[in-house]
Amino acid sequence: MGDESSAGAGRPVPGEAAAVRREPENAVLAELMAQIARAGVDALAIPPGDDLFYLLGFSPVADERPCYLLTGGAGAAFVVPSLNADQAVCHTGLPIFPYTDAEGPGAALAAAARAAGLAPACRRLAVGDAMRVDALLRLMELWPGARPELASALVGPLRLRKSEAELARLLASAALADRALEAAVGACRAGISEREVAEAVNRAFLQGGAAETLFAIVASGPNSSYPHHHTSGRRLAVGEPLVIDIGCRLEGYASDITRVAFLGEPSPEYREIHDVVEAAVQAGMAAVGPGAACAAVDRAARGVIERAGYGEYFTHRTGHGIGVSVHEPPYLTGSNDQLLETGMVFSVEPGIYLPGRFGVRLEEIVAVTADGCRRLSRLPRDIFTV
Repeated sequence: MGDESSAGAGRPVPGEAAAVRREPENAVLAELMAQIARAGVDALAIPPGDDLFYLLGFSPVADERPCYLLTGGAGAAFVVPSLNADQAVCHTGLPIFPYTDAEGPGAALAAAARAAGLAPACRRLAVGDAMRVDALLRLMELWPGARPELASALVGPLRLRKSEAELARLLASAALADRALEAAVGACRAGISEREVAEAVNRAFLQGGAAETLFAIVASGPNSSYPHHHTSGRRLAVGEPLVIDIGCRLEGYASDITRVAFLGEPSPEYREIHDVVEAAVQAGMAAVGPGAACAAVDRAARGVIERAGYGEYFTHRTGHGIGVSVHEPPYLTGSNDQLLETGMVFSVEPGIYLPGRFGVRLEEIVAVTADGCRRLSRLPRDIFTV
């Protein structure tokens, strides 16, 4: 990391552009402050990460230097290391309280708390789920009588239903993932390694404008029986299947898609299991709609696999929400009775994994609509034969 910049909020850095800019008086932050007041929470502190990006359109790189968005029911302020101060000015109009490495964050934190109108005797302190323990301990020094609780109870509901602008970004991210998946399949041939296929994914994401590759799981042969295989140097061979599960971050929003490929002619058994998983995807998507429970979607997809005799080999939930984070609520499990609402976006990704042999997973990202759901990918779910 770089050296300290001069203290003070400073001027915007020339050429520094915000992909998403949210002013402090934006509706999202205003609604969060209203929820804080209704919940009786005294203070909320959000560290660098997805929640901060969602609220401000900007998040510094998380490191050992504490950084907080502080807010309550009346005001908000931003505590940043001085080396991030000029950049922060470009992305938010909030009062910024920088500190140098030599000074430490104590004085800036206390001043920001006063500017945000936070009471000195804070009792209920909501903190972001991704906060480091050392950053939390700093807050406890300022408010020794506070009882920490998770801020996700307040921020999470705001992120559940995507706006039209968010849906547009998710669609763009999904379209880029489609192209990267096609690049992965195009790179597959006997003798190439899983990592080399993943490199084709990375290149496609980079060339398409992604800020980063979030993951590029390429699982060949028996490795495809591991739902979250760590892409390795194993080389592809004729007569073997692949599971390709990839995602990127584009304009701040994530993508996630899984398809399968086969080098050569798939066996009848492989085709049969692929057909079962495909039917489970269709059943899961058919169960999606406003008012349906997350558990009902899980049951619909899981039931297909269970009736086919492979229930013990479907070892994970049916899906997870996606947005700024690649995994976020709602979670499609058999025990989650949360009701779906229009604007929610999540995966439907059943799978069958035969230990030591092979696995099949097919994944769609869908957005809940007034009459069901809309899938974001345009790729077929057929077996890609190479």
